[in-house]
Amino acid sequence: MRSPFSPFHLFVFIFLITVILAVIQIGVVTIAFDKLGISPDGALLLLFSSIVGSLINLPLFQISAEKREYEPPSPLFRGLLRHVQRSFHGKTTIAINVGGGLIPFVFCLYLIQYNTLTWVQLGLATFIVTVVCYFASRPVAGIGIGMPVFIAPITAAITGHLIGGELSAPLAYISGTLGVIIGADMLRIRDIRKMGVPVASIGGAGTFDGIFLTGIVAALLA
Repeated sequence: MRSPFSPFHLFVFIFLITVILAVIQIGVVTIAFDKLGISPDGALLLLFSSIVGSLINLPLFQISAEKREYEPPSPLFRGLLRHVQRSFHGKTTIAINVGGGLIPFVFCLYLIQYNTLTWVQLGLATFIVTVVCYFASRPVAGIGIGMPVFIAPITAAITGHLIGGELSAPLAYISGTLGVIIGADMLRIRDIRKMGVPVASIGGAGTFDGIFLTGIVAALLA
């Protein structure tokens, strides 16, 4: 049966949906950064930098790894790092994604410097999120490390609210971001040796994958 929509109308419909989703997404990000004390212009600059930076992975070092047969991931463990299976030759390059990993980490340093959070608050909150991320994450052969996408931000938001007081939003962002980097990335390097992936990128394959999403959602919920 012929579709009642012409290709042009279908294109316009898809374009409008994309624009609406983009506006909502930018609005949500702007609200989150506003809670962190960042101006709308600063929020858009960080967003744009993260989008551009998501295309760049900076290699850090290589490790020897075992080849594993590809196993489709459970729907529960999608969303933190790698999604596409690529050819593997016995070495895994550990890299950091500029948009999804490096920029959120540098922004954490900025928040630490310009907020009056104590080292006890920072250490305790980050430790809690790190532990949760470590036990919630799982190695997925042929893909990388997977973790239910809202575990880290919800944990960070609750932790930030209980420990951070009036500074719950920046504490949630910091602990959420650092907790994912440490718990689901750094502490899982030994598991990466057994997964047969050519590249393991801290920060994921896309801007809103994993670490970036964790920080934004945690700040919104805190």
